[in-house]
Amino acid sequence: MLKKIFRDDLEKKIKELKKKRNAVILAHNYQLPEVQDVADFRGDSLELSRIASKTDAKVIVFCGVHFMAETASILSPDKKVIVPDVHAGCPMANMITAADVRKLKKEHPEAVVVGYVNTSADVKAELDYCCTSTNAVAVVNALKDKKEIIFIPDKYLADYTSKQTGRKLISWNGYCPTHVKILPEDINRERKFHPFAKVMVHPECLSAVVALADVVLSTSLMGKFAKESEAKEFIVGTEVGLIYRLKKDNPTKEFYAASERAICPNMKRTTQEKILWALEEMKEEVRVSDEIRQRARHALDRMLEII
Repeated sequence: MLKKIFRDDLEKKIKELKKKRNAVILAHNYQLPEVQDVADFRGDSLELSRIASKTDAKVIVFCGVHFMAETASILSPDKKVIVPDVHAGCPMANMITAADVRKLKKEHPEAVVVGYVNTSADVKAELDYCCTSTNAVAVVNALKDKKEIIFIPDKYLADYTSKQTGRKLISWNGYCPTHVKILPEDINRERKFHPFAKVMVHPECLSAVVALADVVLSTSLMGKFAKESEAKEFIVGTEVGLIYRLKKDNPTKEFYAASERAICPNMKRTTQEKILWALEEMKEEVRVSDEIRQRARHALDRMLEII
């Protein structure tokens, strides 16, 4: 009871401060339930940044990981972007640097460079095109006239995209440490327990896991699929935080984690208390320099021209 009173008071204070600061709170689909509950918008990283850019808010509180806040800054340079926990990073994004991309470009001078949105602003500034897990296939398909395509940093998304498009891609040895915890035996085990369930997996998963799926989707498309499908049960092959949103949006359906080990510790760093502190102190701010922002924005804009 005391815990509920404390939580209600905390949420009330966040709501009041959010109004005072003219702020919008964004929560990635992998965030803790308490964080999703106080967010104005929940979704994928680029989706959230695009939504926030169209609001009248002066402040964006991004509950996610660092590269997501950078993307929000790229799309909304006139807004102040703050993160509740500045140490919430993305291991995959940290697996490649701008210098690495420049080296790849030098080794393959005729290649066009496609980069996953899960990268730093510095890396995005070196790209020809950005992509998301939703549109990676569409972006590569649109580059039919290009002889070589460098695809960074996720080797598993690259493998999936290569198989879907029939294009050989020059990939990087990057990966998501959370998604690779989901193993083929996890899918097979859950299928035995839930034989009528549809298996949805994220393309960041191991290739052997992707091969066992009924559908391979981004988190937002998983939400859409679950809503529109006639199925009543789903095995979810992505970070476990998505299941809270899926259950909330589809109360009559059941969702089972492919693996309870698929937890991103960085995504779980943000709490309601940290959101309140961020709004009180108006920090930590994430701002991308104009030079990097303009170059990174170019890669994002070229992607948006395709999809």
